[in-house]
Amino acid sequence: MKYIPVIGMEVHVELKTHSKMFCSCKNSLGHEKQPNIHICPVCTAQPGTLPVPNEKAIEAVQLAGLALNCELNLKSKFDRKNYFYPDIPKGYQISQYDQPLCGLGHMDIQALVTSDQLPVTKRIGITRIHLEEDTGKLVHPEGADYTLIDFNRAGVPLMELVTEPDIENGEQARIFCTKLQQICRYLGISDADMEKGNMRCEVNLSLHKADEEKLSGTKVEVKNINSFRFVEKAINYEIERQTEMLENGEKIVQETRGWDSVKNVTVSQRKKESAHDYRYFPEPDIPPMEFTKEYVESLKHKLPELPNAKEIRFADEYSLNAQDISVLTAEKDLAEYFEQIISELKEKIASHEIEAGEEKAIKLAVNYLISEVRKHLAENNHDIRDIKITPENYAELIGIVADGKINSSAAQTVLKEMYHTGGDPSQIIEEKNLGQVNDTGELEKVLDEVLAANEKSVEDFKAGKENALKFLMGQVMKQSGGKANPQVVMEMLKKKLS
Repeated sequence: MKYIPVIGMEVHVELKTHSKMFCSCKNSLGHEKQPNIHICPVCTAQPGTLPVPNEKAIEAVQLAGLALNCELNLKSKFDRKNYFYPDIPKGYQISQYDQPLCGLGHMDIQALVTSDQLPVTKRIGITRIHLEEDTGKLVHPEGADYTLIDFNRAGVPLMELVTEPDIENGEQARIFCTKLQQICRYLGISDADMEKGNMRCEVNLSLHKADEEKLSGTKVEVKNINSFRFVEKAINYEIERQTEMLENGEKIVQETRGWDSVKNVTVSQRKKESAHDYRYFPEPDIPPMEFTKEYVESLKHKLPELPNAKEIRFADEYSLNAQDISVLTAEKDLAEYFEQIISELKEKIASHEIEAGEEKAIKLAVNYLISEVRKHLAENNHDIRDIKITPENYAELIGIVADGKINSSAAQTVLKEMYHTGGDPSQIIEEKNLGQVNDTGELEKVLDEVLAANEKSVEDFKAGKENALKFLMGQVMKQSGGKANPQVVMEMLKKKLS
């Protein structure tokens, strides 16, 4: 490449604490249907009020730092970041500058490296993670010549993560943001939903020639990106835009640009401010914070099993392929639901309630969970927390399928009924008369009728046409109402036709 991209990210994540960052107002993340109902003299900056830091928000940022291999600073403080927007009631934002809660760290992702396009582990450095307060919202009524302000979101705890300029392309940025969202959800500190504004990703991008220093290019910031897919698209577009400008001898201007998701382009918004424009100085109303090494050790014990560790364990314990592991561990709740099912399956196998082997049962459990259950969740706009099927009932159904008591078509019918009602699989099978027919005497009559009615297909099979066997098999299944055991039928057909 003639021009090499240098990309860093700034990611803001709203923390789901019970109260706001510096007051006792309810934290609804700005999603209230009514404006200005969760506000008080502190978060609206009335004269004489004092901020009190939210301990849980501080802990949440430190947990994120530990999960991302950051150094936790034992001394930290808040600072005033001065700027004058209508949605900042104080005329400044309480943030952190030179002593953030978390220092250097890193995240390893599996992505493509530009040079050889092979999937490898890519390490993305993290410069810092700090804590600040969110702003209010500006509301522009349609057709009006005025703007309203909703302060419900003002003061919501906001974590900001800044990466090193290690990202090389749009795909790596998308994977990084997706992984960060997953970690936030595993930690339980945020839903990190981009569409709802819980997570906001900003891109800093510059280009330099191969023979120039890495940070010699002019940096452009891209904002207003509301999905991981658009993060990738915005970066790819900006690389093309800047490359074309440099090729034409034009200068790149340091500025902030917005992403237009309709036109799939970035558009200029304003000239970029520098840190000195914000006139940072230590927040005089909040004393500096000091933490002990013992406190940091106690935080480490609060960390849950993180996605990477869970992926490794799932591969070792359940012998699953990488694709299945990726799906099962994408959400913490889905991974936990799966493990509850496996626990129930093992108990039923140990007590001989299920005759099939553990490997077969686990494989079936994974297949139905990834394909059928996730299909029903998507169709009904649910997530796994909404599911009515208990792990015990799910394991019972898997055992019934594994032991050949119903076929896959019947299993899908039973699973759909279980999804909507939370019913017991055995009861549903009995009510719908879905039990699989294994009785060779009963199946013999059906086979004889089918072979007598399809003499041409019998002749075709004997003449070497394999498709004729599949046709005959289909006819038997049809005549048995789909209840015949396919394996038994296939063996009987081959025997009769040999």
